[in-house]
Amino acid sequence: MIQPFSLLLTSLLLSLGGCSTNQAPATSQEPAQMAAPAPELVSEPVAEPLKTGAERMELYLPKLQGKRVGLVVNQTSTIGNTHLVDTLISRGVDVNIIFAPEHGFRGEADAGAHIKDAKDPKTGLPIISLYGTNKKPLPEQIKNLDVLLFDIQDVGTRFYTYISTMHYVMEAAAENGKEVFILDRPNPNGHYVAGPVLEKEQKSFVGMHPIPIVHGLTVGELAMMINGEKWLEGQRQANLTVVPMTGYTHNTAYDLPVKPSPNLPNAQAIALYPSLCLFEGTNVSVGRGTDAPFQLIGSPNYTNKDFSFTPQSTPGASSPPHKGVTCYGMDLRAPADAQPFTLAYLLEMYQNSSDKEKFFNSNNFFDRLAGTSKLQQQIKAGKTEAEIVASWEPALSKYKTSRKQYLLYPDFN
Repeated sequence: MIQPFSLLLTSLLLSLGGCSTNQAPATSQEPAQMAAPAPELVSEPVAEPLKTGAERMELYLPKLQGKRVGLVVNQTSTIGNTHLVDTLISRGVDVNIIFAPEHGFRGEADAGAHIKDAKDPKTGLPIISLYGTNKKPLPEQIKNLDVLLFDIQDVGTRFYTYISTMHYVMEAAAENGKEVFILDRPNPNGHYVAGPVLEKEQKSFVGMHPIPIVHGLTVGELAMMINGEKWLEGQRQANLTVVPMTGYTHNTAYDLPVKPSPNLPNAQAIALYPSLCLFEGTNVSVGRGTDAPFQLIGSPNYTNKDFSFTPQSTPGASSPPHKGVTCYGMDLRAPADAQPFTLAYLLEMYQNSSDKEKFFNSNNFFDRLAGTSKLQQQIKAGKTEAEIVASWEPALSKYKTSRKQYLLYPDFN
């Protein structure tokens, strides 16, 4: 198979263990795979309509013929208005099993809820949950498969657990000699990089890789980075194929056609999510249990009483923090509030809390979300945002340099 020159260059970089280069944008003719090295080809990106990896069936359907396939999908895994499961079955693909991430196959479960295994009523296929006690496909669950295919819409933050599920899928495939296909999708927060880089002491399911909070990669690019940096257990590498998009750059604005999870209902929430998710490790509500989750923040202990809301039980937030209790805080639904990652909201809520001793939860979840224990200490010490951001170096700049090696699309700078 003749591979695009830029993808061949990526393979060369992976084989060299990662050296910096000004890589040309990937062409759109072939999936990204390991291949022999070739010279770099510099070319201008061609203006094309945006097509997700899933939509580019001509690139991956032939590779699935005669193979037994397991799908890692949820409600975002669509081609137009049709679910990928139904599309592939109608095209004669031998789909054997469905694996579902956090929030379940239909994306309706609360954050953190343990999802039970089930059966898809439409196709009769077994659905295996990859959230809860079984986060990685078990050998017996994939022994009769040839390919694990991942197609899930991400939002570009380290603590959004779909990329942790992707990691474990890749790891299971590498351990059991299975192929992995990643059908790439846009990153709605892919136009910048920000936040502290995860320290290994804080590794958890909400942070598995030494990357910043806003990593600036698509799932396909991140999969290539996981493979290239040998972050899988035992430094294994998966037999990985990334099916790229057309018409996408890291400056492409993208309004998700399907909610990626119950509490990210719109573009405003998705843009605010990198900044507001840190509140999940505090006593501040992020608006779960209201009609504007991740667009409101508030606490009973916030001293400014100008704005308030009261969380209630809602679909996707059956028992939200401060349920039935009045919370005082900020309404962030104005477009101007959807700025890139910032600590301003966090510092404001802490500095104006009437009970700072109880601001951070006692289970260290804030530190796992932040990827470091230093941020909590810095906030308590009264550090400014500028001082805190400066402390993220040199790790953040080192990540930015490494990230460049795995880009499949024109970058934002």
